[in-house]
Amino acid sequence: MRRTIDRAREDLAMIVARDPSIRNRAEALLHPALPAMWTHRLAHALHTRGHRWFARIVSYLARAATGGIEIHPGARLGRRVFIDHGASVVIGETAVIGDDVTIFHQVTLGAVGWWRDDRREPGARRHPSVGNRVVIGANAIVLGPITVGDDALIGAGSLVLSDVPAGARVLAPAAQIVSPPSPEDREESAQVLRALASSGCW
Repeated sequence: MRRTIDRAREDLAMIVARDPSIRNRAEALLHPALPAMWTHRLAHALHTRGHRWFARIVSYLARAATGGIEIHPGARLGRRVFIDHGASVVIGETAVIGDDVTIFHQVTLGAVGWWRDDRREPGARRHPSVGNRVVIGANAIVLGPITVGDDALIGAGSLVLSDVPAGARVLAPAAQIVSPPSPEDREESAQVLRALASSGCW
């Protein structure tokens, strides 16, 4: 019981430290990361004891309560894992996440697909292993049984399919700024759109 209380206090302090919009621990109680992490600990304990059905129910309820944070009960999460904003985060069954990891919204730590995973040995890892102090930016997709080393940073919008060394930076291409189209270009684009719309090629 004492250990559970200490971990809860640690979680609250972590949210205050990493979310500038949170002023104190009382406010941190309303952060979506808390119900996600606390219910996952319960679901994981049930899962490891063989109560898979009950674990999935807890996980399902947590997903509904947190705006779409989906953490499989089998995933192993370290201490002070911070899921900021939380919307549409997916963490797969065999994922392993270290301590002090920050995960932003719309991140997927997933498998490459059943068509490949069905050929793996039974019990083989299908999801990423993420080291300590890793930051994973919004809408990043990390797939397969790869390893992300300690202190790595995965930038927003990145697709990661291979191992990331410790301390490395993975960045998606940045958007390019182009000049506004000329009136002639705009008219040509409008004609193309009209032609496509009338031909049903959407």
